[in-house]
Amino acid sequence: MPDQRHITVALEDGERHGRYVGRVAGFDAEGEITFTRRGSDLISADHTGVTDELRGTGLAAAMVEYLVADARARGFQIIPICPYVRARYEKHPEWRDVFTVGPGEKPKLTAAQFRGE
Repeated sequence: MPDQRHITVALEDGERHGRYVGRVAGFDAEGEITFTRRGSDLISADHTGVTDELRGTGLAAAMVEYLVADARARGFQIIPICPYVRARYEKHPEWRDVFTVGPGEKPKLTAAQFRGE
């Protein structure tokens, strides 16, 4: 199993949608967390995906940690729609400052948030 120091995560940011792309040294594959911008300081973490070949490498967890660090650095909140992101958050209640709900709570989008207003 590759050491976590060989994991890289990069942000691909679009006007409304984006993703955090993760790679593990020695693998010709990538993982991602996709997101949707729901307001000027609000995103929803929509989906986390890694290929079978990358399972067990720690990539998905590293991408969530990167997402949390990015939210703190850039001052935005995260609506945790993705079940994997919610599961990681439950293990790290100290991340409460960047999430819109408490650990274990399921988020609800308002109509305005759904439209990105």
